[in-house]
Amino acid sequence: MMRLQKFLAAAGVASRRKSEEYIKDGRVKLNGETVSEMGISVDEEKDIVEFDGKKVTMEEKNVYILLNKPVGYVTTAKDQFGRKTVLDLIDGVSERVYPVGRLDYDTEGLLLLTNDGELTYKLTHPKHRIEKTYIAHIEGVPSEDEMKRFCGGLKIEDYVTSRAEIEIIRKKGKESVVKIVIGEGRNRQVRKMCACIGHEVKKLKRIKEGNIELGDVKCGQWRFLSDEEIASLKN
Repeated sequence: MMRLQKFLAAAGVASRRKSEEYIKDGRVKLNGETVSEMGISVDEEKDIVEFDGKKVTMEEKNVYILLNKPVGYVTTAKDQFGRKTVLDLIDGVSERVYPVGRLDYDTEGLLLLTNDGELTYKLTHPKHRIEKTYIAHIEGVPSEDEMKRFCGGLKIEDYVTSRAEIEIIRKKGKESVVKIVIGEGRNRQVRKMCACIGHEVKKLKRIKEGNIELGDVKCGQWRFLSDEEIASLKN
């Protein structure tokens, strides 16, 4: 027996948190009855669970994908405005996969996709603080004081950012290229942090998440993670 939201996550429907939202929204049925409350347990062998009218099983093989996301794609399974989604780039995979976290529409680079709900939960929950590394082309050249403020925590809207890293890689006229490492994943956080110290982001690319590196995967292309990479994420 296991909790319904954990069953949905283990079957690859979504993370536990997202599965809870689906249950509250009435999109999940247990033995033909719509469930809208938390705490219900499921017998994997006897009970029938449905999500959006389709039976959910534990038989689906877990799949782990690294995509080099181009600019101009949204990081969702579907888009209400009809924009291209990252799933449009994943072909030849029969299993349903979902993006792990978000990467802005106008940001490119490393994006993980999987149907492993437990791993998605681990990678996206703030308490695990999975580091993400970016290369940013920004306006101007940040001073030592500005970089110190950036690393120590910045007041952004209604929150203060956690400790971060920033390093100037090279200067290009009135612009510079910097490497940024953060352990959070709030909406457009890197762009907002750079703007906060007076240096707007012109171009942004994520090159690493945890121990997983983008490497030589071309823009718009993807590959399966190796067993070693999967193990490093889980551990």
